[in-house]
Amino acid sequence: MSANLIEMRNISKSFGAVTALSDVTLTLPHGSVLGLVGDNAAGKSTLMKVLAGAITPDRGKILIDGAPGRYSHPIGARDAGIEMIYQDFALVPDLTVAQNIFLGREIMRSVAGVPILDRKTMSARARELFAGLGLRVPSVTLPVVALSGGQQQAVAIARATAFNARLVIMDEPTANLGAPAIEKVRETITRLKENGVAVIIISHRLEDIFAIGDAMMVMKQGRVVGTRAVDDTENAEIVEMIVTGRDPRERTAVPA
Repeated sequence: MSANLIEMRNISKSFGAVTALSDVTLTLPHGSVLGLVGDNAAGKSTLMKVLAGAITPDRGKILIDGAPGRYSHPIGARDAGIEMIYQDFALVPDLTVAQNIFLGREIMRSVAGVPILDRKTMSARARELFAGLGLRVPSVTLPVVALSGGQQQAVAIARATAFNARLVIMDEPTANLGAPAIEKVRETITRLKENGVAVIIISHRLEDIFAIGDAMMVMKQGRVVGTRAVDDTENAEIVEMIVTGRDPRERTAVPA
């Protein structure tokens, strides 16, 4: 098994005349937490959508455990153990918590030869999943629309980890959450890491990454500015890299 779970090599992507990504390389060891930071239009979400199979790059390749990642859509990425939680959670408001978790992967049972949804089993497994993650919702039979933002975040995390995920990508997981919910998300990410699941966090909240991350990668205008181990940097250095597009430890720089 390769020392790295994910390697993205020289990923490039343009949308018409706009270059969104230019020769981006990312390395993620097994079970590690990487913070992906940068200002708006830095290319963070585009890069993660490439990794999650939602966008096809123009050039570059993805390696998973050292072998080529051969997929071109989100289902293929999920089959490879890569799940992405989008900022809007991508939940179906009128479906229950359990139905959202098993959406597209429903458990069926047969009644008189006719397949029907096995709601009881899905609800039971959903409760087990929340318990294992240390997350709470009032009931797995409630519609998602009845939950708070923090509880909906919990549902999105549970869905992403329900099917043997090896990597969970979180897009701004603590945005618009109160302090208790933010702390719960941090605890969940730490628990995922302890269980061997790698996490990539796209975030403007550097304090979250300093609290629970292993490394940060700074991007600007579709390029990598630099990468730092969390215990080998400080907030001021990361902010300088985000603002200037320059790595103070290197001579190269991303054009402003």
